[in-house]
Amino acid sequence: MSALALRRLALVAFVAAGAAFAIDVPFLTGRVVDNAEILKPATRAKLTADLKALEERTTHQVAVLTVPTLGGESVEDFAVRVFEAWKLGQKGKDNGVLVVVVPQDRRMRIEVGYGLEGTLTDAQAARIIRDRMTPAFKAGDYDRGVADGVAAIAAVLGGEKLAESSPSGASSGFASAFDSFEEDLPPWPMRILLGAFIFGVIGLFTVIGVLTPGMGWFLYIFLIPFWAMFPIIIVGVKGALVLLAIYLVGFPIAKLIVGRKPEYRKAIAELKRTGKTNYGGMVITSGGMSSGGGSSSSSSGGGGFSGGGGSSGGGGASGSW
Repeated sequence: MSALALRRLALVAFVAAGAAFAIDVPFLTGRVVDNAEILKPATRAKLTADLKALEERTTHQVAVLTVPTLGGESVEDFAVRVFEAWKLGQKGKDNGVLVVVVPQDRRMRIEVGYGLEGTLTDAQAARIIRDRMTPAFKAGDYDRGVADGVAAIAAVLGGEKLAESSPSGASSGFASAFDSFEEDLPPWPMRILLGAFIFGVIGLFTVIGVLTPGMGWFLYIFLIPFWAMFPIIIVGVKGALVLLAIYLVGFPIAKLIVGRKPEYRKAIAELKRTGKTNYGGMVITSGGMSSGGGSSSSSSGGGGFSGGGGSSGGGGASGSW
């Protein structure tokens, strides 16, 4: 089998595996499909009545769907699949809206039909999620979160201006930005894989910095931007701030603890005296380090020049003056 055929077969297997783990689109049994069973019967009945009245008044169709988990699929992809299967909104108008809530994954989505993108904008949908739904969900009150979110959507679709739920200054603006970023993090399976790579790399260099005499403090400064930015896509902004603080404090403490060991002090003294030392299986010089601990040929002068092991054949010329 050719390499091209193998690559195609691997691609087909990958797509098939992804399709196998994707959950099925639930049946459209009403305006509120509470498969996760997070809403009280009274809440479902009121939402159904309100959404029916909204459709009779404006022709806009709004549906609510809750599912326990998506099994690793992004809520964006799932919402699109459901929207296409349910065909919300009138044909030619595309005036449907889908609200998806996934409690176990702690994810939600407001999917808007093409015909309503100018009425219910992305910014307004994000504000509804951030200001109306998220606070209630964090408190464990799914009934209030879904009801408030749907009420805000209905108000916007009815032509009302979306009011600020809580006036905020600069500090709460930053907090809202943080919360919005947290909502856009990739699913946990992808975050675990990315985390294994990112923390594996910067963690290795951190350990090298702690254990290496001479250049260890250079690595401490060098790694600060990496600890500040890369963890954001794994643990979010707040988690990255915590990890950065741990690194900023923990690295010097670990460095001081290691620095008390006799072999470390001996390596420092040798590095200062000769310009190189062997520590932990690495040959460390004043200009860097290399792996291995074997002996090297001696040389005079600077620049690290040394003979390559050749011999003379006796030829040449001499002169006098």
